[in-house]
Amino acid sequence: MLDSAGETWGAAEVRAVVEAYWAAANTRDWSTFATTLADDVVYDLPQSRERILGKERHVRFNRDHPGGRHARIERIVADGEGRQAAVRTVVTIGRDEISAVHFFTFDADGRIAGVTDFWSDPYEPPAGREHLTERY
Repeated sequence: MLDSAGETWGAAEVRAVVEAYWAAANTRDWSTFATTLADDVVYDLPQSRERILGKERHVRFNRDHPGGRHARIERIVADGEGRQAAVRTVVTIGRDEISAVHFFTFDADGRIAGVTDFWSDPYEPPAGREHLTERY
C-alpha cells in the first residue's frame, strides 16, 4: 500500500504505529497518542456495547480514564499491506491483569482508522462517559 506521499506502507509501519499508540497511552502522552489516529477514527467496545466516533472523543475517553493502567503488548500480527493488525495485550490495573485483544484498521496515510477492543468479560460501562459514547 502507498501512503498519500507515495511511500510504501506495510507490516513494519503498522507495528510501529501500534507500538506508538500503546506507548503514548501508557505514559498518558495524549498529544502523541492523537498523532496515531485518523480524524474520523471509530473505537468500538463490544463488551459494553459502546462506540466512540472521532479523534477528539477517542483521546478524551482515554485521557479521562483513571490512571494506573499499563498495557503490555504480547503480540502484534499485521498484514503485509499495512491495512490491519491484531494485537494481544495484558493490561495491568493495580494488582489485576486483564487480557485483551485489539483489532486495528489503518487509513491510506497510516493512521489508525478503527480500533475494536475485546476484553475478557462483558461489562456495563461506568457512569460519566455517556457524553463521549454511543450505545448499540
